[in-house]
Amino acid sequence: MAQAYGAGVQTVYNTLQDLVNKDQQGFVTELEFNRFAPIAQLNIYNSLFDELKDAKRLSRAGFEPGRDKSRTKRIREDLAYFSKKTFITKTNSVSGFLKPTDLSRIISMTTFGSVLLDQSTRTQIELCYDEEKIDRILTNNLSAPSEEFPVALISEEIQVFPTNIKRIELRYYKYPASRNADGTRNAATPIYDTLVGTYRDFELPEHYTSDLVYEIAKLIGVNLRDKAIVDYTGQEMITRQKAETF
Repeated sequence: MAQAYGAGVQTVYNTLQDLVNKDQQGFVTELEFNRFAPIAQLNIYNSLFDELKDAKRLSRAGFEPGRDKSRTKRIREDLAYFSKKTFITKTNSVSGFLKPTDLSRIISMTTFGSVLLDQSTRTQIELCYDEEKIDRILTNNLSAPSEEFPVALISEEIQVFPTNIKRIELRYYKYPASRNADGTRNAATPIYDTLVGTYRDFELPEHYTSDLVYEIAKLIGVNLRDKAIVDYTGQEMITRQKAETF
């Protein structure tokens, strides 16, 4: 698989500077940029889930284009950048399973299980976010959780019932962070600091460059009046920097 790269922090900063100077709206410092860059990325990341809901509604109504033009497909591909899988073992010091520190949204959860004759013995765990509902489930003999039909309460921790389940497999979306120059992931926030020579790119894919420029400008309080100009300028900057690389 080819190495993934995120939106270039230098491209986003330079594009923002060019547009702000063009409109004579002042100067964006690196300090300001670094303060708002992770917030902008998180805002765009969160908006993808809202877009996905809208796309699903269009799809159910029969209004969404198929194949490569599918909005649902495009958003799912972008969210796949943030999909992770991990195994969590319950320790004696907590009543449940500790959530990963970078967990944003849970995709699915299963018991640990094993593979026997090419068949997985893992069991899907039903997710519950309502404490009143989980109380009703636990006190109802007909719906009480079992190893064949486990249930998890998602709160500060992850509590799985029945409680004799000690290990789970969790698939989830992580919070966006950053990527190093070689494309490897970095848990820190994106940064552009020419003074100390520190650069970490955004983790959002490169085609979100113009969205990041626009979102950071809004957060700083700069009014970029024409988003089409932002899109064009951002693409021109990406093309120029790629040409300079070769």
